[in-house]
Amino acid sequence: MTIKTFRIVIDGVEHYVEVEEIREGSSAAPVPTVSRPIPTAAVAPPVRSAPKVAPPPQASASGNVVTAPLQGTILEIAVKEGDTVKAGDILVVIEAMKMENEIVAPGDGVIGGIHVNKGDVVRAGELLISFK
Repeated sequence: MTIKTFRIVIDGVEHYVEVEEIREGSSAAPVPTVSRPIPTAAVAPPVRSAPKVAPPPQASASGNVVTAPLQGTILEIAVKEGDTVKAGDILVVIEAMKMENEIVAPGDGVIGGIHVNKGDVVRAGELLISFK
């Protein structure tokens, strides 16, 4: 008869249990054992990876236009027709779900037309700015 001790963690609580190994053909009487928590340092819960955060929406640039990457309200228009912009310059700010999203120039260029006004509600894919 061999008795083995095992450590088991259930819901962050460590338990030690004794298990008797019974060989075939032996008739050992059952030995009552009780699982009991043993005070130890706190056992950390399993490590979970952080939730993936979506990158900020990017304006879609097709040729000489910039379209809305998401539905929202135009809070600010940072350029005027004829302005020269560089890649990364802020063109428009759209509020969506109480967050401000800066829509930036995809490349260098000159603003040819502004197709929205402050306060407009735009849908994803709607034309915002065109370049010359």
